[in-house]
Parts: sequence; C-alpha cells; structure tokens
Amino acid sequence: MVQCLPTHFDTSFAALSDATRRGVLEQLGRADASITDLAEKFHMTLTGMKKHVGVLEHAGLVTTEKVGRVRTCKLGLRRLEEEVAWIERYRQLWDARFDELDNIVEDLKRKEKVNERKKRK
Repeated sequence: MVQCLPTHFDTSFAALSDATRRGVLEQLGRADASITDLAEKFHMTLTGMKKHVGVLEHAGLVTTEKVGRVRTCKLGLRRLEEEVAWIERYRQLWDARFDELDNIVEDLKRKEKVNERKKRK
C-alpha cells in the first residue's frame, strides 16, 4: 500500500537532504546572516549559496530580506512539526520491532541453555 504524504514533506526532506543546507540552518539558528557571509563560511560561490538558500526558502525553512544590496537570511516560520511526527511514528514502529526481536533472541538463548544442561546430564 502506498501512503501519500503531504507534498510539503517532499520539499522539506529534499531541502534537508543536503549537508550544506543543514549547515546553513544550524548557522541561522545561531544568528541571521547575509548570503555573502554564508557563502564565505561554507567556502562556496555566491551563486551556489543563493541556490541552497532558494531551496530552503521554497521549503519555508528560511526567509530572506533584501536591504540595499545585502540579502539577509533568517530561519523561517516552518517548524517541521508534521515531519517530526511522521518520523516519530516510524521510530516507534521500529523500536517495537527491535524489542520483539530482542525477546525472540533472549528466548532462544534460554532454550539453548536448557538444552545444554540436558545434554550434560
């Protein structure tokens, strides 16, 4: 069964899939920065950083404001709450599966010990 997720999930996860964009979000979490400052920090061209910021802006994770010749970037209003909830559901699912697997392994170990004791007698 195919599960349809909201289309903004694709945009959010695509934006977060790149290490540079995740780094930009971390940087903006500390302080607002110009695109020029970000490009220097990440050793990138201005054009490259503009593209990364554009992807983050399209996802709603970053906002930009142009004052004179400087474009300043800030964290956007999107908080990724739906994406976090979606990930959490899968984390719980996998935790439950691994807990069950642990129970099976422990049961097999107990049975193995019992069989070893029987063989010794």
